[in-house]
Amino acid sequence: QVQPVESGGGSVQAGGSLRLSCAASGYTNSRYSMGWFRQAAGKEREGVAAIHNLAGSTYYADSVKGRFTISQDNAKKTLYLQMNNLKPEDTATYYCAAANTGYPTLMEYEYTHWGQGTQVTVSS
Repeated sequence: QVQPVESGGGSVQAGGSLRLSCAASGYTNSRYSMGWFRQAAGKEREGVAAIHNLAGSTYYADSVKGRFTISQDNAKKTLYLQMNNLKPEDTATYYCAAANTGYPTLMEYEYTHWGQGTQVTVSS
């Protein structure tokens, strides 16, 4: 049973950086994608970034392009999200998820395994 577990959230001032990690052991598929999603208070969950485990191809939401970088360590089955130049509007609970797809995707319905989330708070 796959259970992604996020870590690395916290509070930071605008312009600062944080790196989120997601350990996803137990995933037996040879081909899959991992993604980061976020949900701000009172808003729907939205896709942030995704990566395919074999090709390393990535996909980003327009709101984070140039500021966030998704990466992975396949040997450790760990996913990362480096977040730079953080803005107050990035404040949200960030979720890691896994999908049985051959391409990186930000379509939430394609993700079958979800972590519990980690809080990121950016103050102005």
